Amino acid sequence: MATTDVAIGVIFLAQTVIGILGNSYLFHHYLLGYRLRSTDYILQHLITANFLSLLCTGVPQTMAAFGMKDFLRDIGCKLVFYLHRVGRTVSISSTSFLSVFQAIAISPMGSTWAKCKFQAPRYIGSSLCLTWILSLLANVAFPVHMTGKFGNVNITSLKEFEYCSVVRNDKVSDILYAVLHSSPDVFFVGLMLCSSSSMVCTLYRHKQRMKHIHRSNFSLGPSPETRATKTILLLVSTFVCFYTVSCLFHIQLALIYRPTWLLVKAAAVVSVCFPTVSPFLMMSQNSCASSLCFQCARNRKY
Repeated sequence: MATTDVAIGVIFLAQTVIGILGNSYLFHHYLLGYRLRSTDYILQHLITANFLSLLCTGVPQTMAAFGMKDFLRDIGCKLVFYLHRVGRTVSISSTSFLSVFQAIAISPMGSTWAKCKFQAPRYIGSSLCLTWILSLLANVAFPVHMTGKFGNVNITSLKEFEYCSVVRNDKVSDILYAVLHSSPDVFFVGLMLCSSSSMVCTLYRHKQRMKHIHRSNFSLGPSPETRATKTILLLVSTFVCFYTVSCLFHIQLALIYRPTWLLVKAAAVVSVCFPTVSPFLMMSQNSCASSLCFQCARNRKY
């Protein structure tokens, strides 16, 4: 076994273990209470999607890196790649929805979003269900084109992905395929950028109004608004970075006739990064959000 295979296997194993532990802790610590907030329901779906991505990418890639490359047959390849794509799509959309609902929740009463503040929680469940349905339908092409390495397909018409293969199409179909499957990524990344920018502006205006209160309290540390803003920017930059790079890798894999081993592995590593890191960012964001809500409630007394 080559040293590079061992190193890649260790990376995938570390990502999978850390991601599963982080998502499990987030679920146990924040989502097992008796009084869940509206956004906690979005977190439940996000965690489920993260588990799908980690188990359907991290585990097979780890096994393949350590030499077990023929463990999936035709049906296994179709199921693993399909569930990974569904989990990836739901993870992107859930993170974007979380950002949108948080932007609505912290918006001032006189803003445009004020009318949506009390109605938005009613649509969380239906929005998430619709996301799962659309994700299941939008990614149905993956199991159609995926096949095992020993499937009944001519080897010259296959594009190898180490332990599975995909049937090649003509160049026009590949371009159309790449555009269609990258469109949801672009849409949800743009949605999160807009909602996060709105949150940062709201927090900045709130900080400017509360300056005299912070001065009277002689606060030596950063204000709750500053901490929340930093957390939002960290989450957004991580989200945009990972999913932009992942989207570029997937477009290259769809367009390149014979993708290299390094490109296939790099795309897989990047695709698992956000499900691994996101629970720790969510825990930090929840902590800052709770502190900000407490501070805002106290400031209303002045």
